[in-house]
Amino acid sequence: MQKERFLELLHSFEHDDSIRRGIGTYQESFLHCLLKYTFEANEGFHEVKIDSYVADIFDGKQIIEIQTGNFNQLRGKLTAFLPKYPVLLVYPIAHIKWIRWEDPETGELCERRKSPKVGSLYDCFKELYKIKWFLSHPQLSFCLVLIDLEETRLLNGWSKDHKKGSHRKSRMPIELYEATYFNSKADYERLIPSSLAPSFTVKDFSKAAKLTLRRSGEAISVLKELKLIVQSGKIGRAYTYSKGEENNGHSSGLH
Repeated sequence: MQKERFLELLHSFEHDDSIRRGIGTYQESFLHCLLKYTFEANEGFHEVKIDSYVADIFDGKQIIEIQTGNFNQLRGKLTAFLPKYPVLLVYPIAHIKWIRWEDPETGELCERRKSPKVGSLYDCFKELYKIKWFLSHPQLSFCLVLIDLEETRLLNGWSKDHKKGSHRKSRMPIELYEATYFNSKADYERLIPSSLAPSFTVKDFSKAAKLTLRRSGEAISVLKELKLIVQSGKIGRAYTYSKGEENNGHSSGLH
């Protein structure tokens, strides 16, 4: 249902002046606005002031926050909102990405090309790490949304081909690929790769989840905070980890 609504809104937004004015008023991205209407069609529930904060969506019972990045900014809101209301955080992750390069002087666009990197749910750890202390709160739930999109970047970088260090001009969604909900601590088990051995290192996690070592370290920290894994020993200078007691050996992790 969300996929169909997302596509309907995507097509209609291109010709809706009121939506574009709304984006300017709240200084939000097109993707943020699109997701806000996907999760709540009634504009009367949008941008509702609660105490000293403004919630993206509030229907009188639940708060929905659309966060496209920088979860550090959520700490104040979560501290204020969670004691009073259930909060659903919606975080979009680039799944299939098409890239077009634009000459900043002439405006000429090259033919779009598909990025070799495919996004996954594991890419959430970069942001979850910033609010890991809130993840066990019974009033907090997540929806991770995989989005196919087209990204336009300016050829203004410092490398010879002007691509490294370049600036992103825009990100236009194409399709909602998948929405995955995390409504309880047990749901986070799916973020433990099923291919991991009973005892594993950060390097092992990195290989299984196709993340950098830095991101894998953040993932381990998040999963430890949730008590889904525990530090179990050491191999040389590397710490080893295993699934915690709360996992009960029944992981349904991603492949």
